Amino acid sequence: MNVANERTRSSWMEFRVPSAPALSGDARADVAVIGSGIAGLSVAYELAARGASVIIVDRGEIGSGMTARTTAHLASALDDFYCELSNARGEEVARVLHESLVACIDRVEAIQSKEGIDCDFARLDGYLFLAPNTQRQDLEDELEMCRKIGVSVSAFHEKLPLQMDAEPYALRFSRQARFHPLKYLSGLAAAIQRMGGRLFADTCVATVEENRDEVVVTTVSGHKLHARDVVVATNSPIIDRVAVHTKQAPYRTYVIAGTLPRGSLADALYWDTLEAYHYIRLQPHSEDLELLIVGGEDHKSGEADDGERRFTALENWTRERLPQLKQVTHRWSGQVLEPVDYCGFIGRNPGNNHVYIVSGDSGQGITNGIVAGMLIGDLVTKGDSPWSEVYDPARKITGSLGEFLSENLTPVKNFAEYVTAGEIDSVDELKAGEGGLYRSGLKKIAVCRDLNGELHARSATCTHLGCVVHWNSLEQCWDCPCHGSQFASDGTALNGPAIKALGQASLPEERGESR
Repeated sequence: MNVANERTRSSWMEFRVPSAPALSGDARADVAVIGSGIAGLSVAYELAARGASVIIVDRGEIGSGMTARTTAHLASALDDFYCELSNARGEEVARVLHESLVACIDRVEAIQSKEGIDCDFARLDGYLFLAPNTQRQDLEDELEMCRKIGVSVSAFHEKLPLQMDAEPYALRFSRQARFHPLKYLSGLAAAIQRMGGRLFADTCVATVEENRDEVVVTTVSGHKLHARDVVVATNSPIIDRVAVHTKQAPYRTYVIAGTLPRGSLADALYWDTLEAYHYIRLQPHSEDLELLIVGGEDHKSGEADDGERRFTALENWTRERLPQLKQVTHRWSGQVLEPVDYCGFIGRNPGNNHVYIVSGDSGQGITNGIVAGMLIGDLVTKGDSPWSEVYDPARKITGSLGEFLSENLTPVKNFAEYVTAGEIDSVDELKAGEGGLYRSGLKKIAVCRDLNGELHARSATCTHLGCVVHWNSLEQCWDCPCHGSQFASDGTALNGPAIKALGQASLPEERGESR
């Protein structure tokens, strides 16, 4: 199981990546990759193309994790702004990061052409536009920094259809792109297999141990993978307790998709300047219609349970600007991990020589995953990469200490919940699809009724670092606010860093249906 088992379904999920078997015995390869999303398959492809033998394992179906819950913007514009990155880490870091994002879009274009992957790839412009009640100066500062570091950008003074009361001003970034993420992953998987790579689904990893001569990956079923190098591409790393997790924070984001008459909006990428910004793109749909995909309404994971309200806000925002929108066909949510200093974490895992991680994708998850393929490909085969310092997972946080301290208050506040009252006084009040925290003596129990009405009671303690989980009624799962773990209604781990299920718990004995 993984996040594909959550309740909502994205528009991408209508396309199924071909299935793969579960790992049924021990195996050996040059490189083992854990995770089969955009990062895992990109890394595997680059290494297989360089002659390495590769095995990929995933706890769910191939390509069914967080990549299937993105909106698949291929952008060299930085969602956190290059001027902010420059203030935090310096102008040279901003320049190199931009270079890596440009290279990754070029790489996708080359791979889909070389491998004949029909994934709706298209080059287009991207527009960062001024939203109402935001400052024009923010765009002016970003324009100045972009020009300094060599970004292909220009000021755009016409009013976009998505702008209402704001001044008609935007930054136009050239040579951005979009594609269908699961069609692309399917093509990568096929190419990897042609080059001798092996893919295994429904294979959950329990431990990763680096020894003197090899790295050993042990699955929950007890099978072992022996490899020279291991890449952990699981959205949030499943191998570290704190090394990276203290430098990023999980956020839940929401997306709607609906049909729009062709020509209603120019085919481009769009982002506004709100703090929890809106992000918009089109996807080919039919001869007369396009699929409009709009995201936003972010909040910290586990700190709100109002997904329906956020979908309504997204739809209202969209219909105000594009009244031509017809039926909303899909609504889904996903999780992003926000690095406190605006760069992802790609490279050697702190304390290891032959274990690599990919995380901290922010709103750049697709591009970061493709960058990971090239960067880790170079680290494994050449020992270095021109981008390794920018993305180094072991880097210290210096220029964003305020953000670092702020995000790390979440675990402190969360642990205080162990002494507070429960959210529900009686499990009898729970209806199908509802959940909450119930206090039983000194313990907190995560209690929910699934959509079939079956009652589940598990420990409310996240199996990663012990934070208290919160119920997500939209996705019918338990979210950990501290580091982003997610658990199914029955307690099964769906998303890292947690691997183990929520612990067993018992309700008062008079409740015969507790489990």
